[in-house]
Amino acid sequence: MDLTPLLLFAGVYFVAVASPGPGLAAVVARGLGQGLVAGPAFVAGFVVGDLIWFTVAATGLAVLAKRFEMLFLAIKYAGCAYLLYMAWRIWTAPVKAAQIEAATTKVRAWPSFLGALSLTLGNPKVIVFFLSIMPLVIDPKAINPLVFVEMAAVIVLVITPVMAGVLLLADRARRVFTSETALRRINRATAGMMAGAAALIAARG
Repeated sequence: MDLTPLLLFAGVYFVAVASPGPGLAAVVARGLGQGLVAGPAFVAGFVVGDLIWFTVAATGLAVLAKRFEMLFLAIKYAGCAYLLYMAWRIWTAPVKAAQIEAATTKVRAWPSFLGALSLTLGNPKVIVFFLSIMPLVIDPKAINPLVFVEMAAVIVLVITPVMAGVLLLADRARRVFTSETALRRINRATAGMMAGAAALIAARG
């Protein structure tokens, strides 16, 4: 693919990834509530989820996805359930800094990855981008194997640093506050963000 349309796709995709939405809210909440423990796996879930939807759009499987609408609906609510579970975990987390550090070490990689993946697969914002906006930027008929690889590489190179950067900034912000009152407020606000993201995804078609 020529460089110009590839850069255009990269720019539009960056705006989509960096704009506020349930996924970004979940990353911020995760960084504020649990730091960087299992962070790479959490970010990887978003990357793989976007690559799956890109593959669906690029290979003309959108019609097939509609036929299995109930499956994706189940995945959507699984992602919502994961966010609500994380909200509960953060709401009930210890408020002492040392205790919070100890608690975050119990977060496992696979549940984090699968939670982020299910959240992405059921996120209307992601679905709309790949099935509705991307075809306006890149003609799906022009996506051959080489173009597919190039666009997939762009997706990985854009979403990974954006999500990882947001997670890192949220973790840094979390470490600024050391009083029990501040930590408790962060936990409550973080839990509210996650629960709100879950409600937003569940309410949107």
